[in-house]
Amino acid sequence: MSKKPYLVGISGGSASGKTSFLKHLRAALPEGSSCVVSQDNYYLPKESQLKDENGQINFDLPTSIHRDAFYNDMKSLMKGETVNIKEYTFNNAAHSAVDIVLSPAPIVIMEGLFIFHYEEIRDQLDLRVYIEARDEIKLNRRLRRDKDERGYPEDVVMYQWHNHVMPSYRQFLQPYRDMSDVIITNNTSYDKGLEVVIDHLLKRL
Repeated sequence: MSKKPYLVGISGGSASGKTSFLKHLRAALPEGSSCVVSQDNYYLPKESQLKDENGQINFDLPTSIHRDAFYNDMKSLMKGETVNIKEYTFNNAAHSAVDIVLSPAPIVIMEGLFIFHYEEIRDQLDLRVYIEARDEIKLNRRLRRDKDERGYPEDVVMYQWHNHVMPSYRQFLQPYRDMSDVIITNNTSYDKGLEVVIDHLLKRL
């Protein structure tokens, strides 16, 4: 690759709509023009995660991620190198992890809760996109997702939300909102914000 890829960061609170936004964003870009590196695939093994005062694993801390591997894979892609990783299945025994091949592309998208908090990533981003929604909307989305995709009972989701998710959001995400180049509100729809980002990235290609 002759020129440096354009590095985009997309962050936002849990259930703000990042995954869906990314799906529609990539579909609107030419095939092969973008590569997404998702923080979700860099969680440390369950036995390496920190536990709270009640003995419950807290996945909502910056230390829950294999930070060096996340950053090093970004650097490899920026140098035009292919990266092979394993999907993280969130300890869902019913879901078999698949191998993921990350191929270099003109646009490299870093996605996840902590990409703005990790300064080694934040400082290299060419475009920072922050997706937000009202707390009660995010909670309802998370309740549906964690029940349907991960098989979590409601009481577990509520415990995580109040003791892990929201404290982490206030400390490690919200402070970076105003450092973002584009802030997209997704209470009902992110369509207008999506159009803006698509238009910008198409002009960069």
